Amino acid sequence: MGKFFAIIVAAVLVGGIWLFAISGGTSLAVEPPVKAIGMETPVTVRVANSHGVRRLTAWVEQDGTRHTVYDQRNPARRLTFWRVEEEPRQVQFVAGKSKASELKDGKARLVIEAVSNDLRGRTDSVAFDVEVATQPPRVVADGHQHYVNQGGMELVTFTPSGYWTEAGVKVGPYTFRSWPLPGGAPGERFAMFAYPWDLEPGHTPMVYATNPTGAMAKATFWFKLFPKKFRVRDFELSDAFLEKVVAQIDPNGSGELIDRYLRINRDMRQKNNQALADLRFRTEERVLWEGPFTRLGKEESLFADVRNYIYKGKKVDQQVHLGYDLSDVQQAPVRASNHGRVIFADDLGIYGNCMVIDHGFALQSIYGHLSRFEAKVGEMVKKGQIIGRSGATGLAGGDHLHYSMQIDGVQVNPMEWWDHLWLGDRILSKLKPAAQTAAR
Repeated sequence: MGKFFAIIVAAVLVGGIWLFAISGGTSLAVEPPVKAIGMETPVTVRVANSHGVRRLTAWVEQDGTRHTVYDQRNPARRLTFWRVEEEPRQVQFVAGKSKASELKDGKARLVIEAVSNDLRGRTDSVAFDVEVATQPPRVVADGHQHYVNQGGMELVTFTPSGYWTEAGVKVGPYTFRSWPLPGGAPGERFAMFAYPWDLEPGHTPMVYATNPTGAMAKATFWFKLFPKKFRVRDFELSDAFLEKVVAQIDPNGSGELIDRYLRINRDMRQKNNQALADLRFRTEERVLWEGPFTRLGKEESLFADVRNYIYKGKKVDQQVHLGYDLSDVQQAPVRASNHGRVIFADDLGIYGNCMVIDHGFALQSIYGHLSRFEAKVGEMVKKGQIIGRSGATGLAGGDHLHYSMQIDGVQVNPMEWWDHLWLGDRILSKLKPAAQTAAR
């Protein structure tokens, strides 16, 4: 009897040790991270524990006081937890003053704690410094008249207030950043924004201010759009042209020549344009340009030309040409259209040898199909300075310059920036004297 009892005790001990050993902790991740909480800020926590959690609690600590905002409890499974296999899950709750009325604006700490639903009952937690901000953002736009060409751009000034961390302009799905207005009143900002060529008329631009709690203020301003009808042209593809450009851009590719070209024309075009858009983050927060931009050659193709690609009498593709094709003589000197800093000079797929110059506040000019560079990344260049030579690199059938401009990553019609009257009326008239002086 004694031996049997000893065996039972030993089995219980071994079983307990085994259950304790296979007990584990809980992985907690807040996605997206929470930096501020307001009246009702959503929080999403990814909870991963194969045995589940017995308790999940969240609270906000402020001035030594704990304010509980979430508390979920489940039945304990201390001895049977090993039968359970739970997938990671997302738990959502709301944190903010609506859940804890004693919270006040200022610094705080959000803590999330989980107790594993096993024998050990291990406690794991994550904590974040947060800002309690219950005062919503506000924004007031200027009283100017804003006339915008489809495919073109404008400038608006505005003043955000309250608690905000981001402010700018929204036009449909597009967002444009803002900057402190040079020489403006405290808190006054400006944003240059586009009404993109591919956005149907009917969208109303608006200024906005937002903060990490998710609160957003918006305001409209006086605005009139001039819709544009862009040219549609057929572009004949010859085998000689296909062999030239495909061999240059995709020398190690496989498949039929026309299929390889279409992949370049569609997929690579999209990637290259995204790479250009991403350069908006490499900008200086000051005006680098001076006066109107320089037109660089004879126009062969216009901004936002819609091209139907024809191969052996059949339409095989349609793409939009963002920019101007400008021709002169072969290996013609390409000059900087205005003062700025070179931020990119490299091969860029369909654009071939491509250079991008930043002119400040996310305004940038683009030079494609160059045969060679005569300026380097990081160099400050002057208006009219030779920066390269025209060529036929990339998707170019002959020697020319592809020229385009973009504002905060959205390509726009450069023609406006060639016009000193447009520049004075639509841009400089809305900037304060300090910026106007810098841009002359």
